[in-house]
Amino acid sequence: MSQTTENVIIVKSKTRLEMLTEKFNTTAQAKFYIQQSERNFATSKSVSAPLLQKKAAPTNRVLPKEKIETISSSFDDYQTQHDNFYFSLDTIQKKISKLAKVKIIDRSFLPNFVFAENDIVVVLGQDGLVANTAKYVANIPIIAINPDPNRYDGILLPFNISNFEHIFYQVLENRYNYKLVTMAEAKLNDGQRLLAFNDLFIGPATHISARYKITYNEVSENQSSSGVIVSTGAGSTGWLSSLFNMAAGISNTFNKSSSKIEQKRMEWDTSQLIFVVREPFLSKYSQTNLSAGIINQNTELILESLMPENGIIFSDGVEADFIKFNSGSIATIGIANEKAKLVMNF
Repeated sequence: MSQTTENVIIVKSKTRLEMLTEKFNTTAQAKFYIQQSERNFATSKSVSAPLLQKKAAPTNRVLPKEKIETISSSFDDYQTQHDNFYFSLDTIQKKISKLAKVKIIDRSFLPNFVFAENDIVVVLGQDGLVANTAKYVANIPIIAINPDPNRYDGILLPFNISNFEHIFYQVLENRYNYKLVTMAEAKLNDGQRLLAFNDLFIGPATHISARYKITYNEVSENQSSSGVIVSTGAGSTGWLSSLFNMAAGISNTFNKSSSKIEQKRMEWDTSQLIFVVREPFLSKYSQTNLSAGIINQNTELILESLMPENGIIFSDGVEADFIKFNSGSIATIGIANEKAKLVMNF
C-alpha cells in the first residue's frame, strides 16, 4: 500500500429528504406538507368535472383508495432515496476507514476546501457532483461511485458499493487506470478564475439580454444575446447538444431544403472547446457574425462585459458558484492547464 496517501475525501450532496427537512424543520412536517399538497390537488381535480357540469360540488369529497395510496407512496420515494444513499455511504466509509483516514464533506464546501496533493477523492452521488468536484481537485484521482444504480444512469459513475473496493486498492498502490478530461477556464482581468468540467455560461443572471464585446480570431463585435455557452468534450452531449437540437429543429421547420445539422461530439480528452452564442440579436448596435467557433491551444475567446450589473459566469449548471461579469470585467476563455483524472475500470 502506498505510504503517501494523506486522506480519502468523500464528497457527497444532501439528499432531497435532507433538503426538505431543512426547509420544514422536521421530516414529519415535510411529509405532511408534500402529502397535503398532493391531496388538495387530487381533490380539486376530482371535483372539477361536476363543477363544469354545473352540479353542486361535494362538501366532503372522499378520494378513492388508489388515489390515497399514490399520495402516500410518493413521499416514500424521498425516504427510499435517502436510505439507499446512506447505506452506500456507510458501507464505503467502513471499508475505506480500515485502510486510510476518511473525511466526508458536502459539495457546498468544495470551493473553500483545501485538497492535498496526495489525497484520494471519492465522489458519491450523481454525475453533476463528479463534474462539480473535478473543478476543485485537478490532477487528484477521482473514484466516482453510484450510490443507487437502480435510480441513476451514472455516465460518470463507473463504480458501485459492490465493485469499488478492488479499484480503491489499485489507487492506493498507484497502479490504476484513468481517463483525463479536458476542462475549460474563464479568467478575468482581476485575477479571478473559474474552471468547468462540462460547460461555462457567460451572460445575464436573469432573463434579460447580455451585452458584451466578443473577440475571436482577431475579429471583434458588440453583441446582445441570452449568453454564451462554452462546452468541453465531456459536456458536448449535454447543454451543447440541446443547442444543436434547437438549431436543427428551426432549420428543418423553416428551411427543409437545407442540409441536416449534425451534432458535434468530442472526446473527453480532446484539446478543444466549442462556444455558441445563444439567441444573438441583430440590431444597429449588435452583430451576429461571431455566433459559434472552436477554441484550441492556439485560439481563445475574449468577452468584455458591457453590463453595469447582473452579469455572471458560472460553470456546470451550478448558478450559486459564480464570478461576477459586470462592466470593466474582461474574460479570457480557453483550455485549462488542469485536467480531471477519473479512475476507470478498464
